[in-house]
Amino acid sequence: MLQLRTAGYMALDLLRESRALPPSWNDTSELGRKTDNLMRRFYAERSAVSKKLGGSFFIEDLLDRILRTDETEIMDSLSVPMPERLELVCALDRQNRFMGLYTHYAKLIFPLVRELSSKKQRKIRLIEIACGSGGLALALAAEAARQNLPLSVTASDIVPLYIEQGENEARRRELPVQFLLLDACRLDESCKEEFDITLISHSLHHFSPGEIAVMIAASAARGSSAFIGIDGYRDLLLGIGMPLVAALQSIPAFAMDGLTSARKFYSEPELSLIAESAAGSGSHTINHSWPTSVLTVRFDTAKTIPSKTTSQRRTDQ
Repeated sequence: MLQLRTAGYMALDLLRESRALPPSWNDTSELGRKTDNLMRRFYAERSAVSKKLGGSFFIEDLLDRILRTDETEIMDSLSVPMPERLELVCALDRQNRFMGLYTHYAKLIFPLVRELSSKKQRKIRLIEIACGSGGLALALAAEAARQNLPLSVTASDIVPLYIEQGENEARRRELPVQFLLLDACRLDESCKEEFDITLISHSLHHFSPGEIAVMIAASAARGSSAFIGIDGYRDLLLGIGMPLVAALQSIPAFAMDGLTSARKFYSEPELSLIAESAAGSGSHTINHSWPTSVLTVRFDTAKTIPSKTTSQRRTDQ
């Protein structure tokens, strides 16, 4: 529920047939605007399709529109003092470690690291953008060292206090993770280094569709072989469970952010629209590994990696 795959992929087909998707663009600023406009058009098309399909399709579309929000999480609010925002970011890190998500993510990411390392015959360079306090980056570095995996890890965020927190933790744990102060939405301007893999985790829903498309395009421009986006799976059950799990830390603001985040997660068709806008058709795959959705955009094999289209999961709403 809330993936709305049937109506969603039918809406994507309509956008493709009208030649609106993928959009043409000359720079990332234009890409961002066109992707945001396309998403608004997608929602209108999906609602129209759902009405024609009737029954549960119409009800699910209505429910999705009621639940969806553009509200800013407390941890992103500029009106909240920075130490309080850091507390929320650290609470998210604790939750992820408690749930074993970092270990799970390593299992999802490391096969690609091995593939690229075998092809390039060298250590693979990975950068995590919008990393918060760097919990995942540190976990990946530790696990890579344990497995003797040829991987170097860099973490970046736009908030100086988060970078300072990550650097302190890296020193304490003696992990070779480099931390950079970078704007994830301006990688083409602020990042001079090249990385083989660009990763963003638990943060896709903090950004607009256009901003994510710009990140994907900038990753390709900076020489990445792949962009990986890991975020929560859009589902009613997870929407109920997230704030309940978050509430276990007895931080009301964190529990509220859990609810807000669950209402903002992107569905599979939405992620497909974003990826196709930035990288064209046939460039991405979307996998589901509960409780996450994993978007992988390949730039090195864009013409041979199939994207999920209307022929896949069409009967699974």
